[in-house]
Amino acid sequence: MVKSLRSAISKRPAAAERFFSYAQIILGAMVGGAAYPLFMTPNKIAPGGITGIATILNHLFHWPVGTVTLIMNIPLFLISYRAMGRIFAFRSLVATLFFTLFIDVLPLQPMTTDPLLGALYGGVMLGAGLGLIMRGGATTGGSDMVARMVNKRFQFISTGSFLFAIDFAVVVSAGFLIGATEALYSLICIFLSARVMDTIIIGFSSNKACFIISSRWQEISDRIMRDMDRGVTQLTARGAYTGAERPTLLCVIGRSEIMALKRILREEDEKAFVIIVEAHEAIGDGFTHLTD
Repeated sequence: MVKSLRSAISKRPAAAERFFSYAQIILGAMVGGAAYPLFMTPNKIAPGGITGIATILNHLFHWPVGTVTLIMNIPLFLISYRAMGRIFAFRSLVATLFFTLFIDVLPLQPMTTDPLLGALYGGVMLGAGLGLIMRGGATTGGSDMVARMVNKRFQFISTGSFLFAIDFAVVVSAGFLIGATEALYSLICIFLSARVMDTIIIGFSSNKACFIISSRWQEISDRIMRDMDRGVTQLTARGAYTGAERPTLLCVIGRSEIMALKRILREEDEKAFVIIVEAHEAIGDGFTHLTD
């Protein structure tokens, strides 16, 4: 049965993509929604945005967090339908329905009454849930919908960083209603959720991009390809002081391969100039693929 399912999915890549997108959306909605009854709502942690406002209203008037969040998101869905298109708006509607449903319906008891633990674990769960939802091509409305639209227009603005800026303003404004202590815990939750969400969306930074300048560039290039089985790209660079052209080598390696690269450089050219920077994600031969 499993083989037949895989065969059917492989023959219909578009259907498989939709299936995994909605699977990520529903799983993310469940994980993120569960963070509220387990950690955040009982500890008066308002994680910014519309859900943060809904949490405040819950403690003031005992209104259900999920229902209030859904009602307040209706205008944003009308905006997103025009700005982001029909598919994104529909997926976001599905995400929001499941997200708000899980907040109000899941029969979960609070796991802790310690607000610090609530902020830490709630932030991690919420960030993981929102990250999965965004990987599925949707949002749960509210400030994350605005962040997604801004990120689409200005790709240099990180989704998580933009969310943190919005949520920071919301929590500071709401601190007068929920109390200064609760607001500080909420900021911890927001920071963690933004970092975890970016990690889920972008991936763990386990790869390194290495730029190597050396007079023995050919020997170093051959050693990297032969000993480390990694590809090397030769770039043409010009020294600003001398005006002379010399090759610059670019290669992407895993974190565990850094020492092997340094050993090659020591053996071939101890005076080599090397820059090693984070590569958030490497896509292609030897790494992940666009279909992963």
